[in-house]
Amino acid sequence: MSSFKAAWIQGKSQGNFNKNLKYYSEKITTAAKNNIKLIVLPELFLWDYFPITEDKKHFDNAIEIKSDAIKHFQLLAKNLKVVLTLPIFEKRTEGIYHNSCLIIENNGEIIGHYRKMHIPDDPGFYEKYYFTPGDLGFIVTKTSIGNIGVLICWDQWFPEAARITALKGADILIYPTAIGWDDNESCDGLPRQALNNEQVEAWTTIMRSHAIANGIYVMAVNRMGQEGHLNFWGHSFLANPYGSLVKQDKTNEIISDVEVDFSKTKECRQTWPFLRDRRIDSYQSLLKYSDEN
Repeated sequence: MSSFKAAWIQGKSQGNFNKNLKYYSEKITTAAKNNIKLIVLPELFLWDYFPITEDKKHFDNAIEIKSDAIKHFQLLAKNLKVVLTLPIFEKRTEGIYHNSCLIIENNGEIIGHYRKMHIPDDPGFYEKYYFTPGDLGFIVTKTSIGNIGVLICWDQWFPEAARITALKGADILIYPTAIGWDDNESCDGLPRQALNNEQVEAWTTIMRSHAIANGIYVMAVNRMGQEGHLNFWGHSFLANPYGSLVKQDKTNEIISDVEVDFSKTKECRQTWPFLRDRRIDSYQSLLKYSDEN
């Protein structure tokens, strides 16, 4: 499909799993009414952002791939005839849990499965306590609307992840995200709003650079709202292969729809042939730490 309409849901946690399931199901149904072919959800959308603390009770809330909740979204995608990205807290087996994203085709089948590769461990983002790093590698899923590459949140900061996924044939990179300002963070003399703006600008810029360097569409979908001392900043966006922002939301709850035109990728890569001019024969040092000779 050379072009199609996609939608993201920049949502706010409703406080528990069942309320979030109802909230997002209703929003998915609303979004699909506008001839939408792809719907993208934020990271860990069915949960409050529990990695704000380390607490073993949260492991009991993880779900397996064959859970009723996932079957519910499979049926929803089938009935609405949409491709759906489904970010989940996955229980693989006792003691092994992943921050994952499933790709559900418009016939309700699960056709893609990505497990977050880069796991952060920062104040308020204690994900290493909960998540085993992904073991499936960087994946691209062939869908009815094109080849989708999914990377999750902290993966956003690593150009290698974007490059590998693009080289595997992705038409669009999708980043389900849960990122926000930490109200407890020191401002180091900066006004709070200046620090907040600086962080959002860095977050947006790194992903726009992935779009430019790889000649590919990039979509980032973040949650919003206050959860404990984290203030999720929203700012979901789509960047085209030139890095231009096709659309960006701010900090409100919103369903946004946007046109994705893959002919722009062909045009961009012919104009700026960065992939052609790569020197993979000289990149061996990328596999070493910076202090190695």
